[in-house]
Amino acid sequence: MSGTYPSLSRRGFVVPTRLKASAYESASSQGARAKSWKASSAGPNASAVQNLPLMRHRARDAIRNDPWAKTAIARLVSNTIGTGIQAHPQHPDAAIRQQQKQLWEDSGTELDADGLLDQYGLQTLAARAFFSDGEVLVRRRLRNPHSGLAVPLQIQLLEGDLLPVERNDQLVNGGEIVNGVEFDADGQRVAYHLLARHPGEYNRAMKGNMQTVRVPASEVAHVFHVLRPGQVRGVPELSTVLLRLHSLDNFDDAVLYRQEVSNLFAGFIVKPHVEVGPMGDPLSGAPLAFDADGFSPVVSLEPGGMQELAPGEDVRFASPPGAGTDYAPFMRQQLMAAAASVGMPYEVLTGDLRDVSDRVLRVLLNEFRRSIEQFQWNVFIHQFCRTVWAWWVDACQLSGAMAMPGFHRTRREYLRVRWVPQGWPYIHPVQDVAAKQQEIRAGLTSRTAAILGKGEDPEQVDDENAADLARAQRLGLSYDTHAPDGSTPDSALNGE
Repeated sequence: MSGTYPSLSRRGFVVPTRLKASAYESASSQGARAKSWKASSAGPNASAVQNLPLMRHRARDAIRNDPWAKTAIARLVSNTIGTGIQAHPQHPDAAIRQQQKQLWEDSGTELDADGLLDQYGLQTLAARAFFSDGEVLVRRRLRNPHSGLAVPLQIQLLEGDLLPVERNDQLVNGGEIVNGVEFDADGQRVAYHLLARHPGEYNRAMKGNMQTVRVPASEVAHVFHVLRPGQVRGVPELSTVLLRLHSLDNFDDAVLYRQEVSNLFAGFIVKPHVEVGPMGDPLSGAPLAFDADGFSPVVSLEPGGMQELAPGEDVRFASPPGAGTDYAPFMRQQLMAAAASVGMPYEVLTGDLRDVSDRVLRVLLNEFRRSIEQFQWNVFIHQFCRTVWAWWVDACQLSGAMAMPGFHRTRREYLRVRWVPQGWPYIHPVQDVAAKQQEIRAGLTSRTAAILGKGEDPEQVDDENAADLARAQRLGLSYDTHAPDGSTPDSALNGE
């Protein structure tokens, strides 16, 4: 009786004899609807890197030339990095913690091997390459202790093009090279085989430039979004929407060009009917007007100009076709699909906030921020920030940049760090701040957590508050802003 409804049948209801096919049965159907669906069975690396160079080239081209692709990447980078993801050392010794914090700040302006960016600029550039190309390589560069750097360490950002996907080999030690990444017999990453020069630069065909250099994995941080277990390389964030954006840009450009062409002819002069004799002279009506070459002249319209017409002539203006009533809804629908492909609300991508209330906007932004936080914590902080910090701590110890007693025994304590991304701005400042105050008073959160949520350093905030209070007392000022009910006391308003 499986798949039938006996109880309903006895009551006189007409019911199907079998249940509707399940979703799994529909997905595996070989019928007419799914006949043209050719699904690939490729593994995580075969599917990801089969056309990786072409995908990267098209993604970069779209970012350079397509305004929506450029905006999508810019929004992802600005929301992921903001002004920078800050490091807050967590060593149990307060003195060492403060020394680490100051030394990290001093060396941050010297961290770029190219000398162009500070530590937060490097984060921005790495995130841009990550979203644009699908991956970015970070190489450690140890410098001479006498180089004058606060910490003799710099990092160099490399594009994924320098890691050739066609580099695949089986090694005699039981390991293998997969898409330029070398693994040992246990499946651990042990090295990266990098090109000596970017393959897209000039003179790239020179033999020396196409040779690879084996760089130990301990010297490289490979930042990419792992979408499948066993995946070795990353794919551009725009991969699923590149063709749509390209077609949409061509469509939009065609509509623009049609409007431009259709408005070239502003009007036409209509003349009365004229009978012409054998020699071309008019027999009746108004005389014909010809130019020196025997052609009827074309009259142009200029702003503010008045054209004198001959008797009997009239002007009829052209009515060029518009973009169509379905143009705006079609563009909106396509951009919504493009935004969804990169995990971004349509309103954030386009800035179109028509008919969007603050409540709806709050829901959209909260969902978007949740996806951004996944990138921040699961990918960028773990793969980029954490690795760079470990390199920096080791460089401090090797160079003697700071005293690190018991380092070999307590290295993990020096590696402890809390990463704090830039805080999200308030959507409704008054309500948001009041809600945060109530959470703190109710014990649902702490001042430290609230300050960290804004991307600030709690210890620095407390030090600044203490300094402000001491200075106000020294100058005889009173700014009591800590009333129990959250209101501002009259004494603060009156300066008493």
